[in-house]
Amino acid sequence: MADAALRLRSLIEQVLGAPLPVRIRAWDGSQAGPPDAPVVVVHHRRALRRLLFKPGELGLARAWVAGELDVEGDLYTALDLLAGLIWERGEDARTLGEALRDPEVRAAVRGLVRLGGPPLPPAPPEEEMRRRRGHLHTRRTDKRAISHHYDVGNDFYEIVLGPSMVYSCAYWPDPDATLETAQRDKLELVCRKLGLTPGQRLLDVGCGWGSMALHAAREHGVSVVGITLSQEQAAYARKRAADEGLTDRIEIRVQDYRDVRDGPYDAISSIGMAEHVGADRYLEYARTLYGLLAPGGRLLNHQIARRPQRDETAYDVDEFIDAYVFPDGELQPVGTTVALLERAGFEVRDVESIREHYAHTLRRWVTNLEADWARAVELTSPGRARVWRLYMAASALSFERNRIGVNQVLAVKTPESGASGMPLRARTWN
Repeated sequence: MADAALRLRSLIEQVLGAPLPVRIRAWDGSQAGPPDAPVVVVHHRRALRRLLFKPGELGLARAWVAGELDVEGDLYTALDLLAGLIWERGEDARTLGEALRDPEVRAAVRGLVRLGGPPLPPAPPEEEMRRRRGHLHTRRTDKRAISHHYDVGNDFYEIVLGPSMVYSCAYWPDPDATLETAQRDKLELVCRKLGLTPGQRLLDVGCGWGSMALHAAREHGVSVVGITLSQEQAAYARKRAADEGLTDRIEIRVQDYRDVRDGPYDAISSIGMAEHVGADRYLEYARTLYGLLAPGGRLLNHQIARRPQRDETAYDVDEFIDAYVFPDGELQPVGTTVALLERAGFEVRDVESIREHYAHTLRRWVTNLEADWARAVELTSPGRARVWRLYMAASALSFERNRIGVNQVLAVKTPESGASGMPLRARTWN
């Protein structure tokens, strides 16, 4: 009799101490759970072994990337239903060690071991970042982490991001606008906040595929130096600049921000880059950018933020994101970012939250990926495409539920005279 799904559901509920809100279909064809709920398909019992050897998010992620777990029905709904059991148990939730003190939980785990088959740890999927010992956020480790994420293939990113090739939160005054229009509006918003005028010098830190550099040079007449650690991004950005006849105003470098020596710049944009800096290096990052600006120069720092914790020392990097998406990336509360920018010498003049805008952007990216799924798989791998689909869908929900946010922080290197050059009226960007 095929009953793996019923046994699996019962054992998982004993371990979690709560009912499972999704339906399960197991490798033997059996099903169990609410009939109208999204279906979590366990294609292979190996998925259980992954969970047993790496309980929690990383085990689930490995099974998903390997294609041993899937979802039928709406992925967003399934993730939302599971979030309360897996990702949002709260700071006071019992640990696995505490749960295993319960004899019923220990018995359920033994049942999962028997159901999972041979007690051998499966090898991680090849898409997982292989860890090396040593310090984080050195020039070498940062370059390796950036390459893992961004050197996936420009053709793949064209599928996900669309023609704009902007890999950061779009700006949606009109929610029915196209993704390309919303990204153009975001780039224009950044330029207006920076107060760009013809003849100025702009440093674009983490320039990606060159979209900000192109917009600023074409629409505002500035000279731009864009820096990235990704060889593929740099080659793509240089070609775009050449195709538009802007090579006299745009220089793209493969360079670490710590190695830029040709200031001063009139303005600096850092859009979706600071998440890679790391908490221990953030003050250095802020001081470096401060030193590269001319007096009165502006910094626009566009950065994802997490919610503060009661005990900040207990913050752990998201295991799935760290292993498969942004290795060594770290998030911090927006208040910490503002404080560190001020410690570096900046005067912070405006903080704008655009959290809901990122949720909308991510859903558009998921739609793009799903619409051209076969080609995305062909360009990368089934596992890599699955990584991007899961991380973007889960991230969209995180922004919608206020688990994380994104903020544009405008700061000025205000001279001793106090003349900031900013407009008197807030949010009137000149």
